[in-house]
Amino acid sequence: MDFTNIRVYWLAFIAYWGIVLFGYDTGGVVGNLFFQQHFGLVNADGKVNTKKSDEVSSNVVSVLQAGAFFGALGSAPLSAKIGRKFTLMIFSVVFLVGAILTTVAGGENGLAEIYAGRVISGIGIGAISAVAPAYVSECCPSNVRGRITGCFQIMVAFGVMISYFVNFGVGINIKNGPEIWRIPFGIQLVPAGIMAFGLLTLPESPRWLASVGRNREALKNLAYLRRDSEDSDAVVHEMAEIEAAILEEREARKGLGVKEAFFGKGNFIRFVIAFVIFLLQQWAGQNSVNYYAPQIFASIGFTGTRNSLLASGIYGYYAGVIKLVATTIFIFFGVETLGRRMSLFISAMGMGTLFFIIGAILKTHPPPATGPNVAPPVLSPASKAMAAMLYIYVCFYSMGWGPLPWVYVSDIFPTRTRHYGIALASASQWLWNFVVSKVTPQMKTNLGYKLFLMFATVNIGAMAVFSLLIPETKGRTLEEMDVIFGSVSAEKRQEDIAKQQKG
Repeated sequence: MDFTNIRVYWLAFIAYWGIVLFGYDTGGVVGNLFFQQHFGLVNADGKVNTKKSDEVSSNVVSVLQAGAFFGALGSAPLSAKIGRKFTLMIFSVVFLVGAILTTVAGGENGLAEIYAGRVISGIGIGAISAVAPAYVSECCPSNVRGRITGCFQIMVAFGVMISYFVNFGVGINIKNGPEIWRIPFGIQLVPAGIMAFGLLTLPESPRWLASVGRNREALKNLAYLRRDSEDSDAVVHEMAEIEAAILEEREARKGLGVKEAFFGKGNFIRFVIAFVIFLLQQWAGQNSVNYYAPQIFASIGFTGTRNSLLASGIYGYYAGVIKLVATTIFIFFGVETLGRRMSLFISAMGMGTLFFIIGAILKTHPPPATGPNVAPPVLSPASKAMAAMLYIYVCFYSMGWGPLPWVYVSDIFPTRTRHYGIALASASQWLWNFVVSKVTPQMKTNLGYKLFLMFATVNIGAMAVFSLLIPETKGRTLEEMDVIFGSVSAEKRQEDIAKQQKG
């Protein structure tokens, strides 16, 4: 067995523990009756104040997304100044502070403490989601970069799956007491703690070190990550390529300042791609699937107190497992075989086709209007078909538009602007996540089955076409991206590499 890249895998494993928090959903605790009673969301007659409950549920999600948006943007200058590793350490501690605040919340100011903790946690998650992919990408060799960088989505899927297990377990086994929210919030401390302490074992990014003139340290760290000697031909050539790319970029951008990050030759289109790819990902329809799943599965016959919990979370419960397995299989066996463009295209076409089918079934065979505690008279074959389509949809999402946007934006930026590019991409993800989560309930109510037809059109008409327009990056080094996007010619790059090797 080849363990050449074992240190890079370890680096990704540690750096991506914070990404578990990206997928970990604690919003379900707001729907618990004891939580609602404790925080004054129940009327004097004992009925839940739906308006207040919905508002709190929305706020718990929204304040995290707002914090994440600003955390992603704010991480870029800090990452450029002090490096990827120490930026991740700082923001993992920021997240821990927020998580502790939400965990201990209670009493008269409990909701305020939860909101404050969620904002602080969001700043940490947003920054981690922006810096971790850049850090991992900069440390990976080109032949496995897509696979290792794609572990980002595996950890997101793992976080989603764990959150469903935790929320379901708490809902079934704990009826009263602050543990109802303290356990789901408190469990977040585990991955954040693993990341904070694990980072102490990792080296700084050699590409960042080279970008700030610390070339000796960069060579040492590069050799360590490649498990090779500092004077080996492979390490010397890769270091020369890094130095040549940084030198070319400095010469080309001399005197341009911050403006160069966005408008330098070959850079603007990369920022456009980073913003648009996450705009499209968030409008792929996965959030709408989550909204519709309880209705579909309730119609299949999950009733009673225990099963109503299972019905409301069954899609996430099982789809979380499917997503984790499908993403893992794709990342380790598909991403470096099919490439980025073809995977994104197949994924978009598959999701769009399934959405057209689900929309047609919802139009012609709508599920009976039953609640989670009312069994339908007969199990509908149409509902079973829609359930099957939802699970197949998860597989298509997991083999393209789930993991690959993070892989792609980690590929395309040069060292000196990578932190800004991925920060913008991460901020775009959080911005459109917020927008979609806000408007989907209204769209579900107003559009009905047409919502799925709309998302099908977006998948095929926009996402599939976009996939064919972007350049392929599979198997190319990070330094080759400047050649792909026209920042420098291939001939000039080879000349500069030769100069660096001779020097």
